[in-house]
Amino acid sequence: MMHFLKPEAYAPWLAPYAYGVVLLGFAFFLFRVFENLYASSFDKPLYRHYFVYKKLSHSNLRILENEFIFYNKLSEKHKKQFQHRVAQFISEKKFVGRNDLIITEQMKVLIAAVGCMLSFGRKNYSYSLIDFVLIYPAEFFSTVNKNYHKGEFNPREKALVLSWKDFEEGFAISNDNLNVGIHEFMHAMQLEAKRSRDLDSVRFAKQFQNILKQLTKPEVKDQLDRTAYFRAYAFTNQYEFMAVLAEYFFESPQDFERIFPKIYFHTKKMLNFNFAGY
Repeated sequence: MMHFLKPEAYAPWLAPYAYGVVLLGFAFFLFRVFENLYASSFDKPLYRHYFVYKKLSHSNLRILENEFIFYNKLSEKHKKQFQHRVAQFISEKKFVGRNDLIITEQMKVLIAAVGCMLSFGRKNYSYSLIDFVLIYPAEFFSTVNKNYHKGEFNPREKALVLSWKDFEEGFAISNDNLNVGIHEFMHAMQLEAKRSRDLDSVRFAKQFQNILKQLTKPEVKDQLDRTAYFRAYAFTNQYEFMAVLAEYFFESPQDFERIFPKIYFHTKKMLNFNFAGY
C-alpha cells in the first residue's frame, strides 16, 4: 500500500521557498508602484528596455548605416537598442508585396527603421496593431475609402500599407516635411494610445491634449495663419494634424522649435524623444 506523507511533513522544506515567492511578489508590486509614480512625475518611463540582445545581419546593418541618417547620429548604446528594435520588428511583422512587387531586405530594414525611430522613446514599441506591412510599387487604390493613396493604416486588417515609390521619396529629400512612412506609423501609434492604458499611451494622450489646447489659443491660431508653416492637409482633422506634426518634428526640428516652441515641446514630451539632437 502506498503511504502519503502528511502535508506538515513538507512544511520545513517548503517554508523558505514560500517566503521567497511572497517576498519576490511584494518586491515586484513595489517596483511597479514606483515605476508608475516615476512615469507620472516625470512624464517618461523609468526604463525603456529589459534586455538588448537581437542583432541585424551584417548586410542589413550596412543598409541601416548607409541609408538611415538617424541611426548614425545615435550613441553606441542607443545604436544597439535601435538594432534590437529593428530586428524585432522585422521578425514579428509579415511583409507582403502587392502588384508583383518583390520584397527586399532594404524595404524591410528601412520601413522597420522608420517605425522604430518614431517609437524610440517608448517602452512599448512593438506596434501591436500592426501584423502586416503591405507594400505597393506606387500609389494604390484603397478599398477602405475608394480612393488612391500613398499610404494607409488599416486597423481592421492590422495592416500598414505603403507605396514604395513614395516611401523612398520621403527619404530623398530629408527636410521637405513629407514622409509617408512617419505619417502612417503615427496613425498606428495614435490609435494604440487611444485603446491602451500603458504608461506610454497615458503620456501620449496627455501631451496630445496639451497640443490641442495650444491650437485653441488666439496667438497660436494667428501664427498658424501668418506663417503657413504646416501644410494645409494637417488641418483635415486632429488625427491628420498629429501625423503631419510628426513629419515636421523629424524633418525640420530646428524650424519647428523656433516657430512653435510650445507645440514642439509637447510633441517631444509625447514621444519621449531625447536622441540625436532633437
